[in-house]
Amino acid sequence: MSYKDRLLSAFLLSVITQGAVAKEQSQAGQDANSMHYDVLPSVDVEESVERAATFSGATSVIDSETLERDQVFTVNEALRKAPGVYVRDEEGFGLRPNIGIRGQNPFRSTKILFLEDGIPFNFAPYGDNDIYYHPPIERYEAIEIYKGADLTQFGPQTLSGAVNYLTPKVPVEPGGFASFTGGNRDYLNGHVRYGGMLKGVMGVDALGGIMDFVHKEGVENRDNTFAQVDDANLKSIIDIDARDRLTLRGDFYHQNEQGATFGMTEAEYRNLGSRYNPDKNASFITDRWAASATHEHRFNDDVTLETSFYWSTFHRYWWRQQNQFPTESQCGAAYVQDRLNGTPVDMDTCNYDVGRLRQYEALGIAPTLHAKHDLFGIESHLDAGFRAHFESQYRRMLVGNSPNARNGTLAEFNERFAQAYSGFVQNQFIWRDWTFTPGVRVESVSYQRKNLLANGVEGRKDIIESLPSFAMTYSPVDQATLFFGIHRGFAPPRVEDSVYNTSGGPVEIGPELSWNVEFGVRARPMRGVKAEMTYFRNDYDSLTVLGTVGGTDTPVAQGQALYEGLELMARADFADVFNWTHNPYVQIAYTWLPTAETISAFHCLPQADGTMPTSCPGGNAFGSTAGKRAPYAPENLLTATLGYSHPLGFDAHLEAVFVGDQFADFMNLNSAADLPLNAANRDTLVRSGQFGKINDYVVVNFATSYRIQKNLSLHASLKNMLNNTYIVDRVRGIQAGMPMLVQAGFKYEF
Repeated sequence: MSYKDRLLSAFLLSVITQGAVAKEQSQAGQDANSMHYDVLPSVDVEESVERAATFSGATSVIDSETLERDQVFTVNEALRKAPGVYVRDEEGFGLRPNIGIRGQNPFRSTKILFLEDGIPFNFAPYGDNDIYYHPPIERYEAIEIYKGADLTQFGPQTLSGAVNYLTPKVPVEPGGFASFTGGNRDYLNGHVRYGGMLKGVMGVDALGGIMDFVHKEGVENRDNTFAQVDDANLKSIIDIDARDRLTLRGDFYHQNEQGATFGMTEAEYRNLGSRYNPDKNASFITDRWAASATHEHRFNDDVTLETSFYWSTFHRYWWRQQNQFPTESQCGAAYVQDRLNGTPVDMDTCNYDVGRLRQYEALGIAPTLHAKHDLFGIESHLDAGFRAHFESQYRRMLVGNSPNARNGTLAEFNERFAQAYSGFVQNQFIWRDWTFTPGVRVESVSYQRKNLLANGVEGRKDIIESLPSFAMTYSPVDQATLFFGIHRGFAPPRVEDSVYNTSGGPVEIGPELSWNVEFGVRARPMRGVKAEMTYFRNDYDSLTVLGTVGGTDTPVAQGQALYEGLELMARADFADVFNWTHNPYVQIAYTWLPTAETISAFHCLPQADGTMPTSCPGGNAFGSTAGKRAPYAPENLLTATLGYSHPLGFDAHLEAVFVGDQFADFMNLNSAADLPLNAANRDTLVRSGQFGKINDYVVVNFATSYRIQKNLSLHASLKNMLNNTYIVDRVRGIQAGMPMLVQAGFKYEF
């Protein structure tokens, strides 16, 4: 057994032991005279991790009831229930989610800030924000989505929005649950959670914790694929005294995915079906260890200092024969023609394999002060914080000479570092029915890159930005609140885009910057009815796109763009409206994005010698001109739910998800056949699957659950119940959406 396996076993054993002890002590605590500690039925252990309710701007909350009722099994399923959020499937398990907010390209979720209980959890948020890791959605209790000026409190990505996942709260009384779900496509999901609190232990006021373990596996969207995921999470709370609380968190994640690959050509999709995948030797294995600690000190009822420390290490080993596109020639000209013609290929005959091997480490510390005061003669809430963040990347690329090689010739060997210091201050002034919240955030980032294949050539670059914000609300009546916000959006460039690989010199690329404006209304016009409508306008002075989003593998490019639209969220529970026992309900999340315009061409960054790549005609990303609609920005998104529930524990509902048509390239081609006649390698590009409009599609889901006993419930669901076949992505060839998945299982609470 390896060191990590032994450490994981000890980790799980300690959690299980703690749970057993807590259960024993729960029973023994009935006789308070026999022992010096007992269960905490009256001690307040409320955790203040929810933030959305205190924010001024547009937010969405997906609560635990929704996640359980809808039998959500990927982050994609969860987030599409919020307006303004576009999620695109990739492999079918939500392992590499593609999320965009307010029109931003969802590719690898690069424009999104990910948080867990308010703490950044991505492996390199400053130096490489691609999201190749995502925890199983089952282990979270709720999800918050932030989009407005409140983003100033977080960072570094404040361009479009943030997703904050809330871990389960530690229960006062020991208890938990075990659940199991099975389905077609060899789907299995086992989930266990246990926790509780004790008082008078080890000289502290209260002590407790919660353990969560998820294992799931199954066949993904394509042939020759299979994924296994294990996630073990521990959270512990120590109430040291009336003023001090310490929260500790630990997590281990392991993913073993076979057949992880990219897209298909037009002929493969047409002739061989949407599930075709010849790269049966591909392997995607990741491991992540993480820990964080948050100390809260309450000076008095009005002033609290919260200090968080976080650390994570992430290893990613991705071996594949299809390096990027289905038309690459590493397996020979005949292989390329077979793929373009839609003829099955046997990749065992291709003596090529490439491994993208990466290791990341990130750590940081972030103290934040929360204070209520009337320093200016007006009731106020002050939030001010600072963060020091450090991250490193250790990257290799190995080229093997057999179809299933796991070693080879070193083609890339890089070390990359990011060091960031940031701070923010916001003060909310409260005057009658109004609130006014000015704020500012400052980000200072330093990059370093070492090319260990070029005698350790090293380069550095520094960036500093001030990011102002302002928000206000007005509540003329109890049933409605108007809100407005404006803030400077920011996202740092990647290390590899900031420093040349060969010479070590800095690249003329700055951060992404925007001015984001929103105003809207939140209303509860009557009992059982709630709604929120928001107008937004995100104006980008500089927006960065990776070369692959426009159809070809061009260098990173920057340009100007404008995104403008409306969001609507509404829900009605008719049991509350009409005081019924039965509860028919309806809910919609709608996004209208009439404007997603490239204001300028996206200009490619020069190579190390100052020249432009040949794949950037005229110095611009292939096909990019001003006045076109941005790729992967559908005009309409709608998730609508119609259901019925009863207090006895029964619920059944239908969900329809509509995604409008969208362009897959900068030229806004309706068909790949419209590609300009003078394009280099035109015939290959036309048939590659990377160009042409992605048609709109509808996915219908059904879920039902019934509590047959107080602590036992059954559930069943149909994902894509009509088994529609549809295209979701053309970035690296055609990717199809998830086929039908039938699931059923139980949950037992104890």
